[in-house]
Amino acid sequence: MRFDRFLSAIDVHAGGEFGRVVTSGVLRLPGATMADKMRHINEVDDSLRRFLVSEPRASAAMSTNLLLPPTRDDADSAFLVLQIDRAHAMSGSNAMCVTTALLETGMLPLREPESIVRLDTPAGLVVARASCKDGRCVEVTLDMPPSFAQELDVRLATPSMGTVVGDVAFGGVYYFLVDVAQLGLTISPAQARALVAAGIEILATANKALDVRHPDNPAIRGISYVMFRAWDDEAHTVMRNATVLWPGRLDRSPCGTGSAARMAVLIAKGEQRAGACLIARSVIGSEFRVEALAFEESTAMSIVRSRVSGRAWVHGLTQIGLDPSDPFPAGFVLSDTWGPGVVSA
Repeated sequence: MRFDRFLSAIDVHAGGEFGRVVTSGVLRLPGATMADKMRHINEVDDSLRRFLVSEPRASAAMSTNLLLPPTRDDADSAFLVLQIDRAHAMSGSNAMCVTTALLETGMLPLREPESIVRLDTPAGLVVARASCKDGRCVEVTLDMPPSFAQELDVRLATPSMGTVVGDVAFGGVYYFLVDVAQLGLTISPAQARALVAAGIEILATANKALDVRHPDNPAIRGISYVMFRAWDDEAHTVMRNATVLWPGRLDRSPCGTGSAARMAVLIAKGEQRAGACLIARSVIGSEFRVEALAFEESTAMSIVRSRVSGRAWVHGLTQIGLDPSDPFPAGFVLSDTWGPGVVSA
């Protein structure tokens, strides 16, 4: 047996969303900051990303988190979220997976009743507070990057659905948020394929029509995901979320960054205020708790400080190798499982 590349990983899920955590095999990645490292993968060399996220070494319904040494003195660890389209700046469910992997495997000391893990991400520092009992993380609470609504009630002319109205908001990455009722759909497992088809069309249209850039972080630009939204109760205390990821699948979790973006939109529209606490529920019924800690108004941008809580579970250990004779060293994707956004292998 001989490998050109060999990595070890911990398999974790948060709210049903599979977030593999690569713990060894990557010695360094160019860049002085995590934003620089993300740009390197997205703009210079994406071979590692392709190797880790595509078939036959991965599957459609998962993300891969690359653990790296932190680039800032106030962080304990750093990570990048790798998906089939590119590296992304932040993910709430994946941050829960990373925190749980770091603590439950002893890479960082697990302390009861609470362990604090400071994560360096391209979106900024994310502080994770893990409630711990009997050597396990029973809940992970994330202080999210500053969230904001960037543009409300945007009208998009889609190729097959006509005009779709939604909001552009940032919760760690950019979202286009759409009330699902305007498409005659519901957020349910039975309509997952229809949601994906609609979401991919909206995502492609939005990124073609809108030049979305973070006002303070030039590494973050473009809309990453479409989130469909609904309410699960008449009192509007339980949000139903379905996030569509390129090239065509649903996030299985309630979506942490999307929930933070949605809270920013609710506050911008006067439907919630600082101090609000909501439940976010996914397409499969898993739940996160979302709190708006503070609302800071300024002349440039109104910022919401959000906190998202959930739980992750370690469910496996994986070792990934590349045989030099493997005919698919960069992997491949097919539209039968990856969705309608795939245009080539």
